Amino acid sequence: MKTALKYISVLVLLVGFVSCQKNSRPNYQYMPNMYQSVGYEAYQESEAFANGVEAQLPAEGTIPRGDFLPFDYENTTEGYDLAKAELKSPLDSTQVDLENGKEMYEIYCAICHGKKGAGMGTLAKKELIIPGSYAAKDITTGSIYHTIYYGKNSMGSYANQLNENERWQVVAYVEKLKADLTK
Repeated sequence: MKTALKYISVLVLLVGFVSCQKNSRPNYQYMPNMYQSVGYEAYQESEAFANGVEAQLPAEGTIPRGDFLPFDYENTTEGYDLAKAELKSPLDSTQVDLENGKEMYEIYCAICHGKKGAGMGTLAKKELIIPGSYAAKDITTGSIYHTIYYGKNSMGSYANQLNENERWQVVAYVEKLKADLTK
């Protein structure tokens, strides 16, 4: 009798759970607008802003989140000359990591400039691009950084591939290569 009572109790509980479930109607949602938000298209018309467009420019003077820092030299010949004359590395000798600089250089620069900076990278050997040797160039810390940041002639910018610290590491490594070539 006790066994039958246990089976009946379990059966009543199972029937109770199954009968309370209704798949055709979802359960009650507390604050449903948090689960099903209104979708906006970036460039659609809207009454939310005075100019009638959803997409808005960031407020003047804002800086994007992350490792981005503004660069005070313009992407012009004058900006290049100014950076060449006055821009110095913010890294002191303990912060310079030539191994890291070498690694970044071999990933991004060696294909054109060559592993030793002599201008004989893979693309230069195929005569697709002629970067020239660092020994023959009048470059400074500032001009190297400006060129990595904005690019120059047929070289594109590497500002998106390298963060600020990595760019300075590559600059230090390029200066080492130039020194080795001019010995």
